[in-house]
Amino acid sequence: MQPERAMPRLLVTGCNGQVGFELQRSLAPLGEVLAMDRTACDLTRPDALRQIVRELRPDVIVNPAAYTAVDKAEQEAALAHAVNGVAPGVLAEEARALGSLLVHYSTDYVFDGNGSGRYQEMDDVNPQSVYGKSKLAGEQAIAASGATALVLRTSWVFGAHGGNFAKTMLRLGSERESLRVVADQHGAPTSAALIADVTAQIIGRFWLHGDRSRFPAGTYHLAASGETTWHAYAQEIFRIARARGAALKVGEGAVEPIAAREYPVPAPRPANSRLDTSRLQQTFGVHLPRWEQGLHHVLEQIIP
Repeated sequence: MQPERAMPRLLVTGCNGQVGFELQRSLAPLGEVLAMDRTACDLTRPDALRQIVRELRPDVIVNPAAYTAVDKAEQEAALAHAVNGVAPGVLAEEARALGSLLVHYSTDYVFDGNGSGRYQEMDDVNPQSVYGKSKLAGEQAIAASGATALVLRTSWVFGAHGGNFAKTMLRLGSERESLRVVADQHGAPTSAALIADVTAQIIGRFWLHGDRSRFPAGTYHLAASGETTWHAYAQEIFRIARARGAALKVGEGAVEPIAAREYPVPAPRPANSRLDTSRLQQTFGVHLPRWEQGLHHVLEQIIP
């Protein structure tokens, strides 16, 4: 166990990503935040990663860094596995040695998406893409380490910082008069700010100011409430954008719903990305607002 400090130290990887960016804000009131980007903390170098953790001796390691190029991962399997599969295990081993908490983020892609209901944490996993397999490998490496860890699976992440579906739709909507968007895949768009805020609430209340020996470690689902399709999501983006006076070429009613098979991509996407979040809410007493609320907040930031 590491000695007590006057102020807790929290290490955040991938600080320039969507969630990493928001974590710097949400974690700031809890202690000293050591935010590192890919240059300072390269997850493809296990030995260097171990050395960073051993030198900094953080009380909490928060790992939003990931290889997220889902289609590109089909050709870069080794790189995806190094970042998403091996590195989380390294962080977990070092967290265990320090007696620290590891918070790691995973994905709905660990499921095959063929189920009809909301996925629960203990449902069978069956990833269909290299990306999904690499993220599952990370979960398994953390579990094997014996570390006190929180694995938060989320879905359809978007935010004001970084690239995502909402920003892509706004760009395409300003360039094209009509669009075709998949309408048979279901999930809950989840804002990076919500993920970061929930993370900070759990760390502060249940780890830094709670009984660490009774911390309810494990895997939890974290996603906004409600559900939608990519097509309906796009329509809501454009509705809010028009209300805010954004210059759009795409007309109302000009977003055509299509089946996923009409938009082939290298990596298959789950048809059902809906996650049951009741375990997270009941265990930690958190409130998860509807996805539309997060979308409004983000679009207020990125549309002048």
